[in-house]
Amino acid sequence: MRLFSRKATPRQLELLVWGLVFIFTFLSFLPVDGFGLSAVYTVLNTFFYAVIIYGNIAFLFPRLYQRGQIVLYILVVVVMLSAIGFTRAHLAYWVYNEFFAKTPEPFMTNEIFYYGGSGVIIYLLSFVYRIALAYFGLKRQAEQMQEQKSLAELNLLKSQVQPHFLFNTLNNIYYEAFREAPHTALLIGRLSDIMRYFVDESPKENVSLHTEVKFLENYIALEEIRIRHGVKVSFYQQFEGNPSIPPMLLITFVENIFKHGIDRSAAGNAFGLSLVQQDGFLLFTTENPLPADAPKTSLQGFGLKNLEKRLILLYGDRFELRTTRTASAYQASLKIPLI
Repeated sequence: MRLFSRKATPRQLELLVWGLVFIFTFLSFLPVDGFGLSAVYTVLNTFFYAVIIYGNIAFLFPRLYQRGQIVLYILVVVVMLSAIGFTRAHLAYWVYNEFFAKTPEPFMTNEIFYYGGSGVIIYLLSFVYRIALAYFGLKRQAEQMQEQKSLAELNLLKSQVQPHFLFNTLNNIYYEAFREAPHTALLIGRLSDIMRYFVDESPKENVSLHTEVKFLENYIALEEIRIRHGVKVSFYQQFEGNPSIPPMLLITFVENIFKHGIDRSAAGNAFGLSLVQQDGFLLFTTENPLPADAPKTSLQGFGLKNLEKRLILLYGDRFELRTTRTASAYQASLKIPLI
């Protein structure tokens, strides 16, 4: 147990304090009372010190004073200190007369006031003790938070090594493939862009709309290679400047199209996207024909439900999310305020 370590816990510091109290109390009795009686008096006094201190800071103060019952708190403290002073005085005399005195000595009433007065001093010191415990507790928490922050930063650096190694490898493959298969090289480049988006952009609170559009285009291009006869995509864009939006708000709609609105083995697949800026809002709309074997149930799965929860957290009631299904087509739209 590292009592003297700078990282000692509040519990270790408590043990250290009580150890010092025990030693100093014992040494104060030793010159007059001898070893045996000093040891017994030290145990008794340390016990009553602990009763006063912990009785106040752990029970009476939080349960009475901090709840506004100040008069009751004062009355209970007075009763507690009086009872402890009375008990300490009689117990000390009984121990001395029973085990150490050659001839019993009469009980002195003024000893009750002596022990009561020392109890008041211990009671006042209990507030200092409470403040010290709180200080060291907060200091320990701050050290732990700093350790966790340093560990998180180290883990972040470690996590960035592999993605950047992969990016560099993909770039090398891209240049090698470009000489033999330019189209394949282009797809590798898109995959590299998507991975970089996940690592660098998705953790941010907001990303530029151009970055988000590029992410959608890369995703669509990679999904297209899995469709035997290709797919016709119409992506209408009309916005000014480069506004920002939270990352990955729009990808759910596109994922749903490839999941529910595309027949990968059939010809003639097509869908349309529209991204329009209107009066401080961004309107994103998707529309796709439904395959003949599309399920009859709603296409609003976990993706859109989770998106709706996220939108509520982001915008409260300042957004519109709508989905419409007909016999042959499915349409979804999202309207959010622009930053």
